Amino acid sequence: MNYKIVVDSCGELTEEMKQSGYFESVAMSIELEGSTIVDDETFDQADFLKRIAASGECPKSSCPSPERYMESYAGEAERVYVVTLTAELSGSYNSAVLGKNLYEEEYGKKQIHIFNSKSASVGETLIALKIQECEEAGMTFEEVIQTVEEYIESQKLYFVLETLETLKKNGRLKGVKALVASALNIKPVMGAAPEGTIYQIGQARGIKKALAKMTEMAAEGIQCGENKILGIAHCNCRERAEAVAEMIKEKKNVKDVIISNTAGISSMYANDGGIIVVI
Repeated sequence: MNYKIVVDSCGELTEEMKQSGYFESVAMSIELEGSTIVDDETFDQADFLKRIAASGECPKSSCPSPERYMESYAGEAERVYVVTLTAELSGSYNSAVLGKNLYEEEYGKKQIHIFNSKSASVGETLIALKIQECEEAGMTFEEVIQTVEEYIESQKLYFVLETLETLKKNGRLKGVKALVASALNIKPVMGAAPEGTIYQIGQARGIKKALAKMTEMAAEGIQCGENKILGIAHCNCRERAEAVAEMIKEKKNVKDVIISNTAGISSMYANDGGIIVVI
């Protein structure tokens, strides 16, 4: 194996990715009521959502340690690519960079590149798949980096959540204007700015209208769709995700669609019923 793609656990790996042998997930973790929940294959979304609903506390996330990243760089792979949650919202990117420094101090130079996804969840998934596509096309290490960085700059992320409380309480909505009272059932349509921060791009009354508005915005943003994969992550609401996929496909053609259930970190922020769209 000449290359390896490391993704922090905010990015969901598909079953095919897990089985391929080219991808490794590095677990983040969640603190809730004094206990630590590791975001790996042991994560139980149903139990986690029940605990969140019953808890008066706001869960908090923590990124992988530099030492854990350092471990992931070891092995026979000549080239290692890393995809992290946006550096604007997490320390995962900085931790991965420190891990690279530690690795090279101990073992010498190696072709390791860390991508700040400027995204999250299925956005990281699509970036990881783009790296694989470039590698399989026979690109050099430098060509892969350039192509993928350009892809990251072109990527667009949108989301509609039942509640923004977890994002707000964890300070992830800095700069976002005060949100309309939930009593009016106003659901904001959110997006990621080019640098990877979160901002509000629209709103509608009720989840259905908010999802419809989001699909319109997502479809409008699709250029050369026949060459792009549409990624949708959902938190415990696959039917809703499938409906969103169909609404977008009715408006624009896309190369393929990936629908995934959110893992731990994404479940923590998306909450039950949340939908994330990346193209």
